[in-house]
Amino acid sequence: MHPAPPFQPTPPFQPGPIGQRPNRGGHPVGAVLLGFGVSVLVSLLYAGVNVATYKDQSITTANVLYVGHALLNGAIVGSLVGLVGGRSSGARIGAAVVAVLGAFFGYTNSLPLIVAVEETPTAAWDLLSYEPFFPAKAWWTSEIDGGVDWFSPLGLVVAAATAWGLAHVVGAKRRRA
Repeated sequence: MHPAPPFQPTPPFQPGPIGQRPNRGGHPVGAVLLGFGVSVLVSLLYAGVNVATYKDQSITTANVLYVGHALLNGAIVGSLVGLVGGRSSGARIGAAVVAVLGAFFGYTNSLPLIVAVEETPTAAWDLLSYEPFFPAKAWWTSEIDGGVDWFSPLGLVVAAATAWGLAHVVGAKRRRA
């Protein structure tokens, strides 16, 4: 028998095998997809509330309702993405994007629904066929003076900041626990 070669200890900071990264915990893609699904539901609820109450809303009430929807959408999406996605930066960015889309489409989807309820579904279809970007233009334009409605981009900023911030906080706490 030949003697075994002497044992060579590994340096304490030796990198792992090439192509493998340590598991940071969480599932970023699944987290963003879950956030997207929940954002769609929250946006549909907002559109329903908007359609049900649009006759009784003042401009102030409509703006508060929109920014509140953006905050709620961002909070729910950010919390879920933080829980499922862990400390993934991609999941946090995805949460912010999904919350922004949810805030925007919640408002813009309610406008054709209002036309469909007030007139007919055919009138809403004709409006969107003739002017497909009507909901986005109405989202951006102020009803008071025809200029820019600054509550519209404010809602997007609120949604993005809330989603990213909560995904960051919840993801960091989840990892420590």
